[in-house]
Amino acid sequence: MLAGGDSLEDLKGLHISSLDGEKEQQNADDDLNGYEDADDEYDDKELEFVTLGFVEEPKSRWALLRQLFPSKAGGVPAWLDPINLPSGNSCLCDICGEPLQFLLQVYAPISEKEFTFHRMLYVFLCPSMTCLLQDQHEQWKRGPEKPSRSVKVFRCQLSLINSFYSSEPPRCDGSDKALGTEAPLCTWCGAWKGDKVCSSCRSARYCSEKHQVMHWRSGHKVECAQIAVSSLSYEPSLPNGASLVNMRKVASKSIWPEFAIIIEDECEFDREVSNADNHANLLVSREQMDETVESLLHNFEGNDERKSWATFQECVAKAPEQVLRYCRNAGSGDSEPLWPASSGRLSKADIPRCGYCGGAMCFEFQILPQLLYYFRVKNDVDSLDWATIVVYTCAASCEASLAYKEEFAWVQHSS
Repeated sequence: MLAGGDSLEDLKGLHISSLDGEKEQQNADDDLNGYEDADDEYDDKELEFVTLGFVEEPKSRWALLRQLFPSKAGGVPAWLDPINLPSGNSCLCDICGEPLQFLLQVYAPISEKEFTFHRMLYVFLCPSMTCLLQDQHEQWKRGPEKPSRSVKVFRCQLSLINSFYSSEPPRCDGSDKALGTEAPLCTWCGAWKGDKVCSSCRSARYCSEKHQVMHWRSGHKVECAQIAVSSLSYEPSLPNGASLVNMRKVASKSIWPEFAIIIEDECEFDREVSNADNHANLLVSREQMDETVESLLHNFEGNDERKSWATFQECVAKAPEQVLRYCRNAGSGDSEPLWPASSGRLSKADIPRCGYCGGAMCFEFQILPQLLYYFRVKNDVDSLDWATIVVYTCAASCEASLAYKEEFAWVQHSS
């Protein structure tokens, strides 16, 4: 398996293309109740090259630093461009106005283009299920009406020669250095730029007034008075290229636990699943994930939903611990997500155009609900939940003046 700290050549294997092949013969006796065309569109998943993502504890404290170009989930983002971060309303949930929480990032370079030698995709969302449910309605809106989103995706890309990293492949031994400086991050969330400073200690920084208030109430009121000027000049030994402000422990206790995302080709897990009735049991029998997945199954009613769920289960059962499925094939546009349900699918006609170049967008990866298990999210009625989060990006991975370009996320709920 490939970890976030493996060689650059290994990580660039995320560029996937599809195989040619014949579609499976459909069973004419199936009652598809109006969803025949939609189901035909997604029956050929096994003929595509799919890369699976799994989470594991980082092997060292430097393995997830930005100069290693990590794919990771939870914790804080490792910003590819550490200076020109998203700002303003881009950092906020458009529904409740709170700062978004970091979910995961995927290192996905495109080797055919010079300006995408390094390429990272970041997913943020509001942890409020109320906002996520509202997002389900907002995501259908198209211009000129601007949707209010609680899930946002950002794309950042760099050429081999840039101001932030060496042109040499990382050694992954703890000695790799990031070049230049980086923007100070919020002391509370560790995700967004800390452009507001505590007026008393001049040490703590915040991305928003909300996070400053939360930090003050959680104990900074006492800490602030105890900070001595002499302590600010003390910098403990840190991995090369890391700054104290971005390595220190984030104050918030509500960020999700941090994992490295390791990748593996789905074909490595190819095996027969003989009995469709056992799909749910196969998926939930490993790693105690039964509550997370079974809760989705109970929400799917009717033959069409059950058929979609069975297809989803058949694929996912090959590697039940997968949290991410990556399959970008921008050239042909044939890559499609694996939909758990018939309802709430995004058709090709409904995929928006790139907001920067006006070109087509393509499916790149999807996030599975198994990630919630690793984040220790409770399975309560009002807890955060989704059937899948599908990420679409500019097929041309276009250049623009912004360092971080916002892409499109589609959330499919289980009910």
